[in-house]
Amino acid sequence: MKKITLLVLLVFSHTLLANTTITETEKLTATCKVWGFLKYYHPKVAKGDFNWDNQLLEVLPKIEQAKTKEEFSLVLINWIDSLGEVPKIAPIPQPKDIEYFDKNFDLSWISTNKLFSKKLSKKLKFIEDNRFQTDEEIGPGYNPLKIGDYFNLKFDNKNSRMVWLFMYWNLVEYFFPYKYIMDEKWEVSLAKTLPLALEAKDEDEFYRAMRKLSAKLDDSHVDFAIYKYNKFNDNRRYFPANCKIMDHKMVVTQIFADSLAQAQDIKVGDVITKVNDKTIAALISEYSDLFAASNEPVLLDKVVRKILNGYSDQVNVEFLKDGTYTTKTMSWFNYHDSHRNEFKKGSKKKKEKFKVLENNIGYVDMGILKPQNVPDMITALKPTKAIVFDMRNYPNGTYDDIAKFLNAHEEKFAIYTHPDFSYPGRFKWTEGTMCGSENKDNYKGKVIVLLNEESLSQAEWTAMCFQTAGNTTIIGSQTAGADGNVIELDFKEFHTRYTGIGVYYPDRRETQRIGIVPDIEVKPTIKGIQEGKDEVLDRALLFIESGK
Repeated sequence: MKKITLLVLLVFSHTLLANTTITETEKLTATCKVWGFLKYYHPKVAKGDFNWDNQLLEVLPKIEQAKTKEEFSLVLINWIDSLGEVPKIAPIPQPKDIEYFDKNFDLSWISTNKLFSKKLSKKLKFIEDNRFQTDEEIGPGYNPLKIGDYFNLKFDNKNSRMVWLFMYWNLVEYFFPYKYIMDEKWEVSLAKTLPLALEAKDEDEFYRAMRKLSAKLDDSHVDFAIYKYNKFNDNRRYFPANCKIMDHKMVVTQIFADSLAQAQDIKVGDVITKVNDKTIAALISEYSDLFAASNEPVLLDKVVRKILNGYSDQVNVEFLKDGTYTTKTMSWFNYHDSHRNEFKKGSKKKKEKFKVLENNIGYVDMGILKPQNVPDMITALKPTKAIVFDMRNYPNGTYDDIAKFLNAHEEKFAIYTHPDFSYPGRFKWTEGTMCGSENKDNYKGKVIVLLNEESLSQAEWTAMCFQTAGNTTIIGSQTAGADGNVIELDFKEFHTRYTGIGVYYPDRRETQRIGIVPDIEVKPTIKGIQEGKDEVLDRALLFIESGK
């Protein structure tokens, strides 16, 4: 009987130990959340009374030593107590004129995290209820990195890597307006990234892990540029043309260096099936987790840029022509030599900002039209029966003057969500933007807007504006799906960014990831490219003449 009792006790004690022992990733995930919460919610921390990054470095060894959830909670409780008393100001009245957008907001972890004792959860809840208050608003002077010195961090040690990861994760957690439509829960992304950051053998491994983390934002605005690998790096080599991925193949769409392309017999419309013996599908799979994109068309464009450069002088490229596969061993060159058309005077055909096409149809290249050109454009194109605004590019702030020409009335075309810095994680609806004016002499013809995946941010916003004219038709394909301002994060060795405010139609329809939905969907084809056609523009001209 005694032996049986002893055996039961041993089994029970082992089970209890297994249930209370916690992993390094669990501890660091929870610590990251608490550190970020205190950074933005604790009145003294948010006010800047502490060197908050040093506080993290001081508490991490204690976190590492904690073996059970009770020990872990006690470390955090003692840390919070050391910050001083939080004045009781609850209940904080909600402003009457504010309507909240709460799809991103979730502090439920305070009470549900299995590592937290009831006492710890109660302390965190008290801080939420008596949180830091400010009248700061997002705007031109907004600095998301105002608390902390991150510019000169060196990432050859674990401590600096944790500081930067914690900082970045919490910026997104509390101030990224589109967290609610990311494919992967942000907490899951943190748990996956922590071991990679801890085990990184050098700075390059850390940058790669952070680049993959930034890709999880699913935001076409996001980039992650490492300065030492910039495009002008002497060792970097490029294919002398641009391409687009179509049907798991790459099609040459533009020649960058005419002499190199001629020497290697590269022409617009050529189809590439492999690069260095890897299929295009395999390369997409290999590189896709390195790039943030709101949707697939933008992801494929970013992957193309990765495929078309590298560090080898000789590259094997497989082409498909007339049903025959041929592999060429090509010489790739540095940026200057492989983009000679950009530097060679007179090699580029000058584009017209606007013109009248056949059948009295106006055409405007919004990528090169400047505000000072708008009055002449209006004079020249007002007599036309239709105007095609080509926004498969990035406009130059011409929306307002053009909208006053197109619209008969002033109209609201976009509304926004801004972060509430007095309740981090919550966003508030703000007043929208108006365009147009009372104008009985407005343009009466058809308004056509051409869009594709290169239509990003201001292009999408301008298209929303032009849609209020009432006689507007969108023709093309899915846009980049990233609207709103950009928050730039600059560091000594690299740069990244993310979208800072939410942009919606006045009826609160979403634009992020979805983009501007075309009324008539048209995508270029390989055959069309080979024949030198602009199939999107051709479809627009057909619509103008036929009405369908």
